Amino acid sequence: MSRSPSGPLVNAASDSFRDGEFARRFARGKLRGDPVFSAILAHGLLANSSRLVDLGCGQGLLAAWLIAARTLYAAGARESWPASWPAPPPLGSYIGFEINPNEVARGRAAIARLAAAGTPTLLSIVEGDITDVDYGQADAIVLLDVLHYIDRVAQERVLSKVRAALTPNGRLLLRVGDAAGGLRFTLSQAVDMVVAAGRRGRVLQLHCRALPEWLALLARTGFSAETLPMSGGTPFANVLLVARPT
Repeated sequence: MSRSPSGPLVNAASDSFRDGEFARRFARGKLRGDPVFSAILAHGLLANSSRLVDLGCGQGLLAAWLIAARTLYAAGARESWPASWPAPPPLGSYIGFEINPNEVARGRAAIARLAAAGTPTLLSIVEGDITDVDYGQADAIVLLDVLHYIDRVAQERVLSKVRAALTPNGRLLLRVGDAAGGLRFTLSQAVDMVVAAGRRGRVLQLHCRALPEWLALLARTGFSAETLPMSGGTPFANVLLVARPT
């Protein structure tokens, strides 16, 4: 498993989230404790991905994380960079889509600070439902802990849209819960329902699948996929699917 992210990287990435104590604390806690952020860098999962689309982006943590990584690396702060990690991706543009207006507002404030600091990355966060919006064209699309909030028909429609939006050599990073994960999955579901209630103001029905079903869905929508365990340091049953168009 990749080494945990360093303090300077977490601090730099969370520094843009200054609109209220919640935004900053959430950014720091999520970037430090969620293994997917360090895994993306440690495994070079977005290598050669200049145009990035982030579906269900929340307050834009991934954008801040990648920009902070590039900035630290370019500044020669290699003591903050694990020797086994490749160089961070040269992000040219980032578009995030998010349905929650409060998170959109926090994300837009954060990327405005990043832009003011002189990042060369073109940044935008769009308020909208990922089942309806136009993804444009992308080298990579990221869906982290999002698909189970929409029904099974919509899941397939979203993945078909992702397939159409990706370049032939593009990549999808899809994190899902494994419904065959026993107690760990039950806990994941409970947390997701609380999060959904907090964000939407109501309890949502979750539409989950066992890992073989997720893989079959990807194959049906034109992808081949590899799996990476993504529960390290957490009590959850999460898996990251690294998918490419077939």
